[in-house]
Amino acid sequence: MASLSYSRIYPRYPLYYPVIFGGAPFVGEGVLTNLSFSGCSVLSDREVLCGSDVRVSILLPDQAQALAIELGTIKWVEGHQFGVEFLRLPDETRQRLNRRLRTELIQLLKTRSDSPDVPVQKRSTAALA
Repeated sequence: MASLSYSRIYPRYPLYYPVIFGGAPFVGEGVLTNLSFSGCSVLSDREVLCGSDVRVSILLPDQAQALAIELGTIKWVEGHQFGVEFLRLPDETRQRLNRRLRTELIQLLKTRSDSPDVPVQKRSTAALA
């Protein structure tokens, strides 16, 4: 069931990290599919309820401690995917999230600058004759 109208303030970055999440009627595991300063999307086979409060722990590959979102709310549900809006993060978690997204943005910009905007097409000499 999809929620009512919802718009995003910050862009989301396509990232894939394991997550553990839990709310009053559910606990589960899944894969984060994108992340922003204010929320994320999660893919999981666990059924969740739109509007539920949830805690999310994002397991980052290069860090021993999970990125712990103390309080979020599930804003939409579509099949096995759902979106979480972050409502409460400790300052240290917010700083870690900001560093991670800054690193991802730099990588994204490097990737885009390394690939040409317009593909170069080779013309055969036979086509010129």
